[in-house]
Amino acid sequence: MNFLEKNINALNKAVGELFSWFTLFMVIITALVVLLRYGFNIGFIWMQESVRFMYAAVFLICAGYTLLEDKHVRVDVFYQKMSPQYKALVDIIGTILLLWPVCFTIFYFSWNYVLNSWAQLEGSLEERGLHLVYLMKTFLWVFCVLVSIQGLSNVIKSLKILYKK
Repeated sequence: MNFLEKNINALNKAVGELFSWFTLFMVIITALVVLLRYGFNIGFIWMQESVRFMYAAVFLICAGYTLLEDKHVRVDVFYQKMSPQYKALVDIIGTILLLWPVCFTIFYFSWNYVLNSWAQLEGSLEERGLHLVYLMKTFLWVFCVLVSIQGLSNVIKSLKILYKK
């Protein structure tokens, strides 16, 4: 089990660190869009849309990494005062009853949405926009897979805490 946990963590860490660079690129491109528009009266729709694509990538693809680093939003009123064993139990129950069902539901209900987008190679509604909307919609599936497997890794880690001898 340690092999599986280690590889899931390594995958989410690598993917998260790679895609988190998009936040810097979003700031630079957004500043450039504003400078070009208001300074030179020039606008590029593809640049504006690239910021939206990068935001979707950071939010969806880096979610597994966020879970790995335990940086997701949590109401810590009770959790922070719990023993490691109770925290492990809460994490296992939360993953099984909340995280995995939500990931499955998103994956299930996005199935036709993403497949239809790929079938027509859906592009931007703007003529000079990015014609890769089908790729951005696929981020939903990547989100579900990476968060689900990170949940598995967290369950393995929590089980080790519960049953350590």
